[in-house]
Amino acid sequence: MINIAHSNSMELPPLGNNPSTHHAGTTPGSFANPPRVAPGAEGRWTFSSPDTPNMPQPSDKTAWDFLPDGWSTVELKEAAELVDFTSGAMRVVFLQSDDSRREVRIPAGFEPSTQLEWARVGVITPQMVRVAEREGHLTPAQVRDEIAAGRLVIPANKHHLKYQLDPMAIGRATKTKINANMGASPVSSSTDEEVEKLKWAERWGADTVMDLSTGGDLNACRVAIVQNSTVPIGTVPIYSMIIGRKIEELSHEIILESLEQQAQQGVDYFTIHAGVLREHLPFVVKRLIGIVSRGGSLLAQWMIRNSGQNPMYDRWEDICDIMRKHDVTFSIGDGLRPGGLADATDRAQLAELATLGELTERAWRKGVQVMIEGPGHVPFDQIEYNMKLQRTLCHGAPFYVLGPLVTDIFPGYDHITSCIGATAAAYHGASMLCYVTPKEHLGLPKKDDVKQGCIAYKIAAHAADVALGIPGTRDRDDELTKARAALNWEKHFELSFDPDTARAYHDEDLDVDTDFCAMCGHDWCSVRISKEIVEFASGKDENYQWNRAKVSAALTPEQREILEKRGHLSPQEIHQLASKTKKVVGANKDAKAACHSDVVDAESAKQIHVERLSSAT
Repeated sequence: MINIAHSNSMELPPLGNNPSTHHAGTTPGSFANPPRVAPGAEGRWTFSSPDTPNMPQPSDKTAWDFLPDGWSTVELKEAAELVDFTSGAMRVVFLQSDDSRREVRIPAGFEPSTQLEWARVGVITPQMVRVAEREGHLTPAQVRDEIAAGRLVIPANKHHLKYQLDPMAIGRATKTKINANMGASPVSSSTDEEVEKLKWAERWGADTVMDLSTGGDLNACRVAIVQNSTVPIGTVPIYSMIIGRKIEELSHEIILESLEQQAQQGVDYFTIHAGVLREHLPFVVKRLIGIVSRGGSLLAQWMIRNSGQNPMYDRWEDICDIMRKHDVTFSIGDGLRPGGLADATDRAQLAELATLGELTERAWRKGVQVMIEGPGHVPFDQIEYNMKLQRTLCHGAPFYVLGPLVTDIFPGYDHITSCIGATAAAYHGASMLCYVTPKEHLGLPKKDDVKQGCIAYKIAAHAADVALGIPGTRDRDDELTKARAALNWEKHFELSFDPDTARAYHDEDLDVDTDFCAMCGHDWCSVRISKEIVEFASGKDENYQWNRAKVSAALTPEQREILEKRGHLSPQEIHQLASKTKKVVGANKDAKAACHSDVVDAESAKQIHVERLSSAT
């Protein structure tokens, strides 16, 4: 404990790592646990939050405990001779990142196919090297050891690596990542529009993108997205599996053929809802909102109509074989995630999570990389428990969560309600956050919705990384603080995540770069006053001094557009637009809007669907 020299004796909690490379400023550092980046089970505390009472403890097992038949491993006490992996080798001995030595015995003739298998035989791949470069605080050997433990994945399909993919990693030892969802529907968007959305999501910081298309030419769209993306691409393969057929017609052969096709196209990770079991369905009966996962609901319907077990669960090993061949990473889906606060942390959700732990073990035995998907609507007080139960049941496999949303009554603002939960989730153990846009629950997101969702989630991820004490994560914050202290507006905007918006908002009130801002004015500007106090260091960094009081350059078209979008409609204008919309779609007070499939009967709608989408099957 650290004693504070004060009239009242005060103590700080035990400190973790300082997120500032230079320990800048006066803050003592992170209140998270001290980082323990280490091979095997010792690394299970890596960049973790302190536990509140009664939290589940991390599993003491790793992917090393779930090796394929014919494999064995041991950490050597003595300084045994190193044996590099060669084709057909039956034994390797390699140096781990903490200088310990690990021996691995493998079946004769084994050839690695996935990043997990390369890590298990001690090889540092080019993708691991690139990940270490991008993270900055990890060595290639540490990246390899985290992959071998199952706590980190590199979603990098062999076929996608032939295009523009820049390898990245998802795991608790790395910085928190964010995912953006996109995709065409039967009534909206096209392949060109989806590629444009992909580039837009990349621009605003998406680390991965999921193509959730359910309409248009699914194959052409998927191929175009993969070939144009620099980030990993994920899909939910069941969407394309049911195009043109009833769910009960889905067979094991169709499942495997579809997975093989998408793997060959270069998809980096699949969401497979294999954890929804027939015996879990009674737990959903009394939920307020039932099953909100599309994949989960479809498979529940399949099990009921076919009186059988989830086919994804039954054929898991066959699915693993396809994933291994192409090095596709599992994102094992949470088909029973809660769709409202009232259903969070219930028996259905937790029963499925236990099954996801079993599926993780089975996938690791097949040499396949795994991450786990997590809940979407969770009260704030239950987030830590959900994150830490997952690290227990799934042995530290990376957790990928939607939000979670911490309240249900703010449609139109759910990027805010969810990024509050996302910050807590990342601090307590989630490795990747699936963004939510302002259009969540309301419709398909447009370009600005994608931007708002990405930015909200970059805030959540970055806030958690700083709190966890990941080295260097606060450096840019400190640089911007120095620019702000010096009242150096150009540097202030340059260091901000969205310089166009920052400059536009500033110039809306005062288009002169002065030693004060329009919020306070000259006489009341505390930053200016602090800068002028001789005894203070504030604002006096020579690298941030500038020639003050100059007119800023004219706003760019993008900056002007930002300001134009800031107008607010009056209640009367909103009602006028609502009335106009009702007239356009042919609705009245007694009838539904004439849109989508409301204009035709079910059979006609199905026929239209088949005709428009048959080329994608």
